[in-house]
Amino acid sequence: MIESATGVILRTRPLTETSLIVLWLTSEFGRISTVAKGARRPKSPFVGKLDLFYLADFSFSRSHRSELHALSEVSLRETHSALRNDLGLLQQASYCAALISQTTETETPLPAVYDLMRGMLSHLVQHLPQPQTVFAFEVKLLRELGLSPDLADRKLSVGTKRLLVKLDKMDWSVLSHLKPSVAQTHELQQFLHGFLIYHLGKIPGGRSAALAGDPPWKR
Repeated sequence: MIESATGVILRTRPLTETSLIVLWLTSEFGRISTVAKGARRPKSPFVGKLDLFYLADFSFSRSHRSELHALSEVSLRETHSALRNDLGLLQQASYCAALISQTTETETPLPAVYDLMRGMLSHLVQHLPQPQTVFAFEVKLLRELGLSPDLADRKLSVGTKRLLVKLDKMDWSVLSHLKPSVAQTHELQQFLHGFLIYHLGKIPGGRSAALAGDPPWKR
């Protein structure tokens, strides 16, 4: 039976000399893994359609023996090409993708997380890499996971607490207008690092690199 979905590619890796494993994030199926047979051949119909953070409509044939399903067709919607022109943007997108992979279950519908990832990618391709993009993604994802920080007893400055609330509630379209100070950026970095470690046990590699892009003291 052929099934269809729209998804963002979170990761690809070789399976054989000619085939790829493609990890998708979708609204309908959550994280789902597909095998693109022959995708690494020069004349494959998948050539140019399977890369990190591509948004596409795709169809697949579900496997009844494993979590690797056979990819049938791919129709590109958006490549988010700006990510390939700025290492900082790519590092931020990669960290957010890794955080989703760590904190979500395979093949569990994730409409809110899918929308969060799409919103973040659309934001990234229109702005310089900023630390508040990562902070906003972390805070919004924590809320979707039911892990929002309770700020009542936290030893954070009043201004940083207000900033955390804004990062959670604001749409991506207005987040770029926030201008946290150097002190607030450092405070948020340390607070969210500790909070994520406490609740998740570990943080995916790449957070420091993701936060390095265009900090306040370099503007």
